[in-house]
Amino acid sequence: MGETKRYDLIKRIEAAPLRGGPFDLDTLAGLDVSPQLAAKYVRGGWLERLAQGVYAFPGDTLALQRTIAFLQGRVAGLHVGGKSALAIQGVAHNVAIREQTVLWGDERLSLPRWFLNRFPARYVSANLFDWRDKALARRTIVTPPGMAAGLAVSTPERAVLELLYDVGTYEGIEEAHNVFEGLRNLRVHVVGQLLACCTSVKTVRLFLTWARESKVVEVDTLVRRFELPTGSSRRWMTRLKDGTLLTLKPYG
Repeated sequence: MGETKRYDLIKRIEAAPLRGGPFDLDTLAGLDVSPQLAAKYVRGGWLERLAQGVYAFPGDTLALQRTIAFLQGRVAGLHVGGKSALAIQGVAHNVAIREQTVLWGDERLSLPRWFLNRFPARYVSANLFDWRDKALARRTIVTPPGMAAGLAVSTPERAVLELLYDVGTYEGIEEAHNVFEGLRNLRVHVVGQLLACCTSVKTVRLFLTWARESKVVEVDTLVRRFELPTGSSRRWMTRLKDGTLLTLKPYG
């Protein structure tokens, strides 16, 4: 390749809307850059190789949302969940600046080292829902206004159950309870459908208990309209990591 053509190609890459996020070989192929040419550009300092088939511009500051959106194409079901999703949508206002971003996905894996070196994050793959209705799974993932294009985020109804799943392990019960009390305008039919396919008895019972206390939704309506997996009729008890004894009745 002649020098003029090579520099024209580099200018075209730099002019593409790639800054602020990682990109892969498919993206480069759309700019007429082969894997061999990408490797040459890495050696020449024009591109930085983050991992196998993943690139960025040298010294570029990656944006969290764009980077997560990129990872969504590589990890099945990846989305912002739990407290992080609630914070994005106006709940949990007191999230610390450097607090971990909570990501959920369908696969058991470790987040890439290049990602964790840039962003504090935690990944959860817990099969929290038995998706009898695949459309429900899709409807409870959205891209809120003002977010990076295509960013997948749990709706508040789904995010709060992801948060409650983490109570006692990664989320403190007091902080989670404070977040829960900030919930507003949950859609009862969506909450009911999610609870009905939830695989965690603790999560279901904790939601019903706190919902009954806070009246964020009408619990008796949920119980009448949906078959909820609350386990046996006995109280459910567990000792949390901080020593708190959590006791939950079947229906709050």
